[in-house]
Amino acid sequence: MSLTVVIPVYNEEENLQPLARTLMEVLAGQPAFTILFVDDGSGDGSLALLKKMAAQDKRIAYLSLSRNFGHQAALRAGLEVAQGDCVVTMDGDFQHPPELIPSMIEAYRKGFDIVATRRLDAVPDGGKGLAPGKRLSSRLFYALMKVLGDVKIEPGSADFRLLSRRAVKALLSMPERTLFLRGAVPWIGFPSTELSYRPGNRRSGSSKYSFSAMFSFALDGITSFSVKPLRLASMFGCLISAAGFLYALYALIVRLFTDKTVEGWTSLLISVLIIGGIQLIFMGIIGEYLGKLFLEAKHRPHYLVKERSPGLPQDGGGIER
Repeated sequence: MSLTVVIPVYNEEENLQPLARTLMEVLAGQPAFTILFVDDGSGDGSLALLKKMAAQDKRIAYLSLSRNFGHQAALRAGLEVAQGDCVVTMDGDFQHPPELIPSMIEAYRKGFDIVATRRLDAVPDGGKGLAPGKRLSSRLFYALMKVLGDVKIEPGSADFRLLSRRAVKALLSMPERTLFLRGAVPWIGFPSTELSYRPGNRRSGSSKYSFSAMFSFALDGITSFSVKPLRLASMFGCLISAAGFLYALYALIVRLFTDKTVEGWTSLLISVLIIGGIQLIFMGIIGEYLGKLFLEAKHRPHYLVKERSPGLPQDGGGIER
């Protein structure tokens, strides 16, 4: 059995060598493995260091994208060139513990095509854990996915997982530009199991996920696997229209059959502002789906490859230009 470990990296120069050494130790009993780093347009010395590491050890390979295409695109790039019988995807900041990989391989040998992982918020003694803001946003995201999504995603799910060869092929058969892997993996429905882990401390550097990036990631996840936001917009529109019709009927009856007039410019103004705000929100939801259709209609490649290690296959969604 051969194994490929796919690691997207973006400005992780100081983490690359320690991570490679740790993986070498963890995978020492594995007969055939490759550690594939996908450089997602780093601006530091990551690529130069990866070239040096690959030249020194043939078990290390690299794929360099022409610019920063994003974490999910980098994962897809790694999956498309990975040649192992099974593939492990993980981050390059030490928060995904390499020591869990042997347990993932053992589960794969028992017949599971997907070995997912679930992050526990606690960390070893002395660790910092997740920042309160990130923990809150993560919980909010999974709560929204539970309500709005059509695919069940467990809270704490991560892009740290093992995939069999047929699971990788199933994922790559999905041509959409914004492939949300945390939703796509459970969607394919192959036999799966789950392992829990406590996230380690980031060895060096800082998280590359800003709040806006996390918000965009969550929005992609919800809109990629559900049309419930559109249905909710329709439902709210019907309710507001019904309420407006009843109020108009009430005002007409009061005007025709009584001597009173319906007063309340303040309430009228507030109603207009609230309804206008709701309309803008719903237009934004519709625009998000239309924007996805627009991006898909252009059929651009998911990424472009600048260079790669000798021996890596030349096919894949990214065309070197």
